[in-house]
Amino acid sequence: MRLRGSFAMPGCDADPAVLGWARRYTRHPKQFESQLQAVLPRLVYVQKVAEDYDVAGEFVLLPWVESHFRPIAARKHRPAGMWQLMPVTAGSLGLRVDRHYDGRLDVRASANAVMKLLEQYHKQFGDWRTVDYAYNAGEFAIRKAIRLHGAPPDQPTIPTLPVRKVTREHLTKLLAIACVVREPDRFNVSLPTLPGEQHLVQADVPHAMSMAQAADRAGMTLDALKRLNGAFGSNTIDTAAASYLMMPAAHARRFSDALPELADSNDDNGLLQATAADAPAISSTSDQSERRIHTVKRGDSLWQIARTYAVSVDQLKRWNHLGKHSLKPGQTLQISAPN
Repeated sequence: MRLRGSFAMPGCDADPAVLGWARRYTRHPKQFESQLQAVLPRLVYVQKVAEDYDVAGEFVLLPWVESHFRPIAARKHRPAGMWQLMPVTAGSLGLRVDRHYDGRLDVRASANAVMKLLEQYHKQFGDWRTVDYAYNAGEFAIRKAIRLHGAPPDQPTIPTLPVRKVTREHLTKLLAIACVVREPDRFNVSLPTLPGEQHLVQADVPHAMSMAQAADRAGMTLDALKRLNGAFGSNTIDTAAASYLMMPAAHARRFSDALPELADSNDDNGLLQATAADAPAISSTSDQSERRIHTVKRGDSLWQIARTYAVSVDQLKRWNHLGKHSLKPGQTLQISAPN
């Protein structure tokens, strides 16, 4: 496994607590293997980013310690994402965090931001163990501790800097999961592999579209695509926030191949930026207040139609007595005059 070759910190027998946590992780070998297999696409992607920044391989496993690689959704003033970043920390790393988009849940953006941070910490401290302390306790706290007590020696493996117990345990856990990867046979587990077609890649999204449309073009379920792209706060891909989606390589190729067809078939239904010349034909009644009729085409959504006519989705639903039912090609919708 290439990851082992990038490890830079002590191994399994460096501290009894490390071995203890490694055994705890693998208490149920089959369950551990299943959990690792489920998160492998994210892990492999993070590994590539870590290599770009020349960050020690142990930190590829940092999201295991933080969240088991789960894309934990944000709650007010709470950490989020697989890296468990606080909003203020995310902002300092250049990640956008608001109700429309949360970069902590963006696999690509968050991985690059964290690896860049770890690279900077290592340039400052010169010790990967201290880098982990800084990630957990904060750069300024560790800088102050080193200023008062000096840089930690090579021994013991878990530095005795005056930090909280949870910070020491954080490093112990990181070394423990790395220990399992180093010596899987020792813990009766087999490490899974990931076929190339399942590797996560970036698929460029040149036009605004709904998540459902993107999932359909990529041949994925909507839930699967959302799990990999939880940063978007709605069902619409905001290309101003991120003009890409993360998806397995096989699905990314299918999505890319479908883009020309998508542009051709939807040029007049809101997927591309509408112009006056592109506006759908309207029919007027003799009523004093102008009314419009839109005939639904294949691929139309309420959001697209609303954007085209500069009205809201709620207005469309109210004017046409729509519930949660899907639109059907040929269906006509009543549209009020634009503001």
